[in-house]
Amino acid sequence: MTSHPGPALQRSSPLTRFILAPNPGPMSLDGTNSFLVAAPGHSALVVVDPGPLDETHLCALAGAGDVELVLVTHRHPDHTAGSARLHELTGAPVRAADPAHCHGGGKPLANGEAIHAAGVDITVLATPGHTSDSVCFHLPADGQCGSVLTGDTVLGRGTTVLDYPDGTLGEYLASLDRLEALGPATVLPAHGPVLPSLEAIARDYRAHREDRLAQVRAALGLLGRDASVGEVADAVYADVGPSVRRAAELSVAAQLSYLRGGAEGQPGAGGTVG
Repeated sequence: MTSHPGPALQRSSPLTRFILAPNPGPMSLDGTNSFLVAAPGHSALVVVDPGPLDETHLCALAGAGDVELVLVTHRHPDHTAGSARLHELTGAPVRAADPAHCHGGGKPLANGEAIHAAGVDITVLATPGHTSDSVCFHLPADGQCGSVLTGDTVLGRGTTVLDYPDGTLGEYLASLDRLEALGPATVLPAHGPVLPSLEAIARDYRAHREDRLAQVRAALGLLGRDASVGEVADAVYADVGPSVRRAAELSVAAQLSYLRGGAEGQPGAGGTVG
């Protein structure tokens, strides 16, 4: 377990604050935003995405108040690795859509479930696409237009990778439509800065995906319908560096599967990811 200087608690919206985890990188941007949710005047807290197994970071979360519940947006270790330890530190149950990431008697999250904790109403929204178990948390009373903790479904900077074959483009586009319907809610992403208007961001994300699909179609027109993931990635993502090449290939695999009807895009059929 690693240790770092104490992190700072930052205000992100009327009902939320966050502590930035010390795990920056090409995929995690500045690091994981571990959110603390509470109504004004409440000592109880809900932690969303504990982040990595870093003792200083987890102790800061545990020491910010009376943690009564821990929620997880999806299975990736930059969100979940510290979950079991935070449960040990606080006694709070950990809940996620995937039972493998629930601890301390926490039950799996259900789509549409209403949670009331730390004086705040939280609605669970299933938003698969980045991963099959991705969820977002809607806080309708957080400011004038509410807010949504989006995990990696919507980032504060750039666009998210689809962790194919677990995450699929068809599901992701449907999730973007679901989020757009929430209107101009504040976006509270797990990586990157807070953004205004989820409605606008979701539209921009969909437009980006449509542009990429057009590029993939054009590449297939030049390379042939049976072009591999690597060949298409070379054509469409020629400008990406080695650190994110794997992510580009995952996105290409998801796009090819979507265009080929979900069958030929599987690794080993029409190309491999790696």
